[in-house]
Amino acid sequence: MLNVSTQELATPAPLDVEQAEAALVEHYPRLVRIAYLVLPPSLGRNRRVLTAHALVQRSLPRRRGPVDPAMPGQRRAGDDAVDPGYAYVRGQVLRQALEAGLPLRRRAWPKRAQLPPLLPQVWGLRLFPRSGGADELALDQRLSTLSGAGRAAYVLRGLERQGDAEVRRVLAAAGVEDPGAALAEADGVDAAAGTGGAGLLESAEFDPCSLQARPTDLMRRRQHTRAALAALAAAVVCGTLLGLPGDGWGPDGAAAPAYARNPVSEAALDPAHVRRVAPALWQRSARTDFSVWPARGALTGDTALLRRALAVWARPGPTVQASAAPGTPPGPPMGPPQLLFAGEVDQARVVLFHDGLRVVRYAEPKDGTAGAALDFVRTDGADTASAGALVVGRTNANVRYLTAPWVRGVAVRDLLRPSEAARPLERDAHGVTEPMLSPVAPSQCRTWDALEVRDGVATRLLTDLGELTPARLTSGPPSAPADVTDGAARAEWARTACLLPVVRSHGVRSVNSWRFAEQDLPGTDAAAGPARWLCTRAETWRGTGGKVLAQFQAPAAKPGAVAAGSVVAQADDSPACGAREPHVLAGALWKSPAGQWYMVAAGSPQVASVEVTGAVRGHEEGRRIAVPVEGKPAGQVELGGRLEDGSRIGVLR
Repeated sequence: MLNVSTQELATPAPLDVEQAEAALVEHYPRLVRIAYLVLPPSLGRNRRVLTAHALVQRSLPRRRGPVDPAMPGQRRAGDDAVDPGYAYVRGQVLRQALEAGLPLRRRAWPKRAQLPPLLPQVWGLRLFPRSGGADELALDQRLSTLSGAGRAAYVLRGLERQGDAEVRRVLAAAGVEDPGAALAEADGVDAAAGTGGAGLLESAEFDPCSLQARPTDLMRRRQHTRAALAALAAAVVCGTLLGLPGDGWGPDGAAAPAYARNPVSEAALDPAHVRRVAPALWQRSARTDFSVWPARGALTGDTALLRRALAVWARPGPTVQASAAPGTPPGPPMGPPQLLFAGEVDQARVVLFHDGLRVVRYAEPKDGTAGAALDFVRTDGADTASAGALVVGRTNANVRYLTAPWVRGVAVRDLLRPSEAARPLERDAHGVTEPMLSPVAPSQCRTWDALEVRDGVATRLLTDLGELTPARLTSGPPSAPADVTDGAARAEWARTACLLPVVRSHGVRSVNSWRFAEQDLPGTDAAAGPARWLCTRAETWRGTGGKVLAQFQAPAAKPGAVAAGSVVAQADDSPACGAREPHVLAGALWKSPAGQWYMVAAGSPQVASVEVTGAVRGHEEGRRIAVPVEGKPAGQVELGGRLEDGSRIGVLR
């Protein structure tokens, strides 16, 4: 624990709002220049100008009276010898400018700085700073390659004339996780621009208070005005027609108001046109996927429920909780969909549809339609193995599945206890399972219950990853992945299951874990067994966006102990460990029981030699290497090798 002297930290005096306001007015041009330089250049110069002014104008505290000046971050005596009011407002400006450059996330509310500014607004004009020379243009291009934190570090160092220690403190107070990395980025700009680069920050090129004005695209503006007037007139006419008395379609629950009356669209949303498959069709069909699932559930004849589900699918209202797996289009059906299920599950009425490309789940409370939910997941290219079950309901930490008509039995298997037998799981007459613990809910990986389904061909393991379709778990080489049925595969998955949260909610179709190498480690007991190198690859329904993890499973410290493997490398959207590129190379620093460090690495069977360079050096013919290291190396270590055909292979990244 770090002990800090009580004299090292200065207790700042309370800062009055009027003091901050006076600093903002006095230094307004400089604060706006800082915001303009830190904002991402991708916004465009016109929006950067308006956003910079907006960020500064809303940097004052929202309440009157004294304000703690250390609120953004505790300051030491002697640091940042500027007016406390200016330091406070500058910190608020930096924080907002950095937040404005963060990407928007689907499942999180956007921060205020990420939204277009309400004020100031300029209509009919484009505003931008005066153009500089070639040096200013080159500096602007170099700054555009930095992250927001890197630009902030460069501005604090060059424009505010702050030392590196103070830059780190100000960046940390503004919410930057790694100020050292930001300073390293700024060093790169200094090296490229030379000593005069920082002085260019005070030029007119970066002054958002001295502006030029030009009109917007006048022809396009005129066309947009005409289109807006036509759309307004059409909306008035449609609103009048929809308000006239008539039969209508009946109540649509949580759906948004209807906006069109199209015969094809009406047919797709009419419960009478919903397709229903005969119960025994799957037994004689050439395909065994979702397209041959029969309509099941006690509410398949509830026309009002089906009408509401179809209407919400086509026009989800503002109160509907809608979600879609990555790569899944959330639009309305192109034609009458197939009904898979309609019934009561726990405290909800649930409807499942299939339209050939997607499975759509609609759920509403038993006591009304408020709080309806709509979920989309892509299922094109499904087969017998991947169409074995669908999530039909979630309650607290439990999940229920609707199983395929060809599934003869289901059970629950805890992946973290490979030696234990599977526990039977009951199903009702419609194929809905009893609730089982979902691994999505627990925060600590102490158990991982997977669904084991048995049909007339195989026994398969499926696991919940937070979407409608559970992911199939397999084991073996990419050319021939097999279901997890033997003890060795279960033992490997016992040390892999707790790594699955990194692929949760990614639209994953299947996850294969492949033991591509084993390695006897120096200084270990032979009875403990060799270390295992595994490559875990998650394939998605959309075919892209897969994730690859290389893990190192050291011998267990105690017989029978199960500990998660160590992820030593990972890659997104990589062909490694797949059918197209069935080879991989990975390495890790490992400490023996005797305290000796080693650089260990292994490759798949196609690897002919392995080489280690950098802070550690070594070469070995074959696909395994273990190089002793004097202490844990501080420098960078590079790993490479050659395949049997002579081509180079790099480490997974």
